[in-house]
Amino acid sequence: MKLGRRALLGGAGLLALGIGGLAGRRMWLSREPEPPVAIDTNGRALWSNWAGNEHAYPAARAAPANEAELAALLPKAQTPVRPVGSGHSFTALVPTEGTLLSLDRLSGLVSHDATAMTATVRAGTKLSALGPLLAGIGQEMPNLPDINKQTLAGALATGTHGTGKGVKAIHGEVTAMRLVLPNGEVAECSRDVRPDLFHSARVSLGAFGVLSEVTLQNRPLERVKKIVTLVDTEDMLRQWPALAEKHRNAEFLVLPFTGKSALITHDTTTEPVSPRGPDGDTDTLMDLKSLRDLFEFAPELRKKAAQSAMADIPPDIAIDEGWKLLSNERPVRFKEMEYHLPIGEQVGVLREIIRRIESDARGVFFPIEARIIAPDDAWLSPFYERESGSIAVHAWYKEDHDWMYKLAEPVFREAGGRPHWGKLHSLGARDFKRLYPQFAEADAVRRAVDPEGRMLNPFLKRIFG
Repeated sequence: MKLGRRALLGGAGLLALGIGGLAGRRMWLSREPEPPVAIDTNGRALWSNWAGNEHAYPAARAAPANEAELAALLPKAQTPVRPVGSGHSFTALVPTEGTLLSLDRLSGLVSHDATAMTATVRAGTKLSALGPLLAGIGQEMPNLPDINKQTLAGALATGTHGTGKGVKAIHGEVTAMRLVLPNGEVAECSRDVRPDLFHSARVSLGAFGVLSEVTLQNRPLERVKKIVTLVDTEDMLRQWPALAEKHRNAEFLVLPFTGKSALITHDTTTEPVSPRGPDGDTDTLMDLKSLRDLFEFAPELRKKAAQSAMADIPPDIAIDEGWKLLSNERPVRFKEMEYHLPIGEQVGVLREIIRRIESDARGVFFPIEARIIAPDDAWLSPFYERESGSIAVHAWYKEDHDWMYKLAEPVFREAGGRPHWGKLHSLGARDFKRLYPQFAEADAVRRAVDPEGRMLNPFLKRIFG
């Protein structure tokens, strides 16, 4: 998707082929979904996630201005109490008929230690705001996810991650937290203070209380060189283990039905700044959609047309501070399923996912994303004591995503994959007890801090059984 400024197809050339009927069929199938009503019969206003696949009509909404207000609110709030960040999760973590609790007013830098390279920030701080805040004190997070619109609390709660050999997910660099428990108690926790709560609630699903402050282990601010290169997918799959070792950050996006992939690398550099240009990903994505619309029933023509259009696209290069390059704008909405696999299973599973999509899901046009994440010791982390290779599949927000459950999820599960907590999956408590060695221990901590289940909506009741 990150193919620079040049459009993938040259637009009018392929549209002039005159296959208007097939494209028209797709336009009908991909019409805008009917939105939920803005106000329900009880006069409650709509909340919807970014993708539009989850919504709710909470009875109450709250946005405490500080930790004291949050602590006073939680014991009295109508249940279930569900914290909400930016709504970038695709699962039903947030929907509630009780209280929807925003952390938007709990934002900003609290303190920092220049010698230890740590910073304490309020949990509602958006990742997009955190980059410049840390840069102002000469620090940066060791990694960032593909999208930076999430709140820090939301990113931690779902195990959000970036990519890189030896690089942990965001929660892996948390050294201490302040957590307001459902009874209003403010709990400080770290590896030395209430360690069971620390290990349980670093990846919390918003089920242990509400984060108010987080201390992050950062590193000195660095300049990186980002290169996006189009490569043959088969070559990419063969070279991936070596490429992941070679670069500070590496990932790739398989462009289905094209035989091509986009390799994205980041490495430290002292070269002069060369800022990234205007976003070209949206044009590229819509060109891939146009290819799908025109050639959905002729995959060989689809591949031939794509490879012809991609023949002369040069690498895209940008040089800047890492926080400016690691994350990307994603204006085109989508739905996503991502599983984290034992690292040795990643390439084989990816081959099978590509085969299944190109055989049985010809409507897919979104890329398939592959990343690598280091192990950590948070009890509910998808990367708990396991280096992982992640694979993510996507569907346009307007289109059906049932194929993910039918074609992709069985392959992920057979390989021992753990789902991203904020992305689509069909697993429940029995599955998680098998996949997570410390799941029962984490759930015991959760029950101790929330014995009445005040934080549990129906989705979380399924997760914790």
